[in-house]
Amino acid sequence: MSRVYTVTQLNTEIKGVLESNPSFRNVFVQGEISNYKQHTSGHHYMTLKDESGAINAVLFRSDAMRLKFRPANGMKVIARGRVSSFPKTGQVQLYIADLVPDGAGALHMAFEQLKRRLYEEGLFDEAHKQPLPLMPERIALVTSPTGAAVHDMLRILKRRFPLAEVQIWPVLVQGESAPAEIARTLRIVSSLHAADLVITGRGGGSLEDLWAFNDERVARAIYECEIPVISAVGHEPDVTIADFVADLRAPTPSGAAELAVPDQNELRLTIDQLESRLHAAMEKRLTVRRTRVDALAARLEQRTPARYLAEKRVRTQELTGRLTAAQMRALQTARTRLQHQAGQLMNAQRSLLAQRRAALGRQAAQLDALSPLKVLHRGFAVAADARGRIVTDSGTLQPGDALTLRFAKGNAQVRVESIESR
Repeated sequence: MSRVYTVTQLNTEIKGVLESNPSFRNVFVQGEISNYKQHTSGHHYMTLKDESGAINAVLFRSDAMRLKFRPANGMKVIARGRVSSFPKTGQVQLYIADLVPDGAGALHMAFEQLKRRLYEEGLFDEAHKQPLPLMPERIALVTSPTGAAVHDMLRILKRRFPLAEVQIWPVLVQGESAPAEIARTLRIVSSLHAADLVITGRGGGSLEDLWAFNDERVARAIYECEIPVISAVGHEPDVTIADFVADLRAPTPSGAAELAVPDQNELRLTIDQLESRLHAAMEKRLTVRRTRVDALAARLEQRTPARYLAEKRVRTQELTGRLTAAQMRALQTARTRLQHQAGQLMNAQRSLLAQRRAALGRQAAQLDALSPLKVLHRGFAVAADARGRIVTDSGTLQPGDALTLRFAKGNAQVRVESIESR
């Protein structure tokens, strides 16, 4: 009687048969990727197909991390792995250990894919390129300290521009740890602002030798660097992702040193030419200014303060003379007028005096005519009592009163003997 399998037993048996076959343990399968999907766990699921067949395949995360390109639908590949089945469904599938593009190298495919992705992100845009300093004071060489490239750069930098301080930041430029080391060193140099310019690169080699400068970590470190970066990788035909991201791509490390600094001989020649032009310009300007100063000096001589003061002094003296003459004329006129007025006043005074003298003579004649002395001269006398009062009434007298009689000439003292009333 034939054995009856459960589905699980049968699937397990099939899995065992497949895995026990040595030829299925390490097979190479050529096909086209379809139904590609990357799970959040990091595993990659796909179907490999050709014109008349298909097989499911899975690439686990640990193996996928070694890929240098990203799988995509329609991509023709060669997969290396083992054939087995999934017990739950009994589905035969290929467990991929390694995957390479068919018809093109894996490295070239990875290069093109990363280049396209970084380009779409804008890491190659010219707007993000920083200008290089004309005369950098400090230059950081992020490269291998033992390669021929670093010695060529040091020699050229010293010959062209010995004023620059060159710092060597040693890194590995080849191998699995090289990209992380280069990226970390670039970020340190940037964060410390340790230089004015960075040159990173290495000498020539195969695509595998230069692969560190095609790594996404190095590309992003160059893009994020706050200091201008020159990429100097390999020979002139060699092109890396770092060349596209860097602020300037040099064909070789020696070419990077040439581009990084000016030539001191050319600088000296330029300085000499500028000095000659400066002297010529200064002489021309001095000649123009000297002519201008001479003209101003001539004008100033005509308008010098001393000359101005002399002219004003003459004018002042002239005005003073005119003022003095005017004053003299005014004084003479005033004197003449005063003399005339004084003459008129004196004449008026004389006339008034004459009039007053005449009037006074008349009044004096009248007074004289009325004067008691005139009466006295006619034989009369004037009697005055003891107090000097004129006695005009004998009734005011008493016998024995003393009287003074005034005559035209002289006085007499008398005493009243008797009184007669009329």
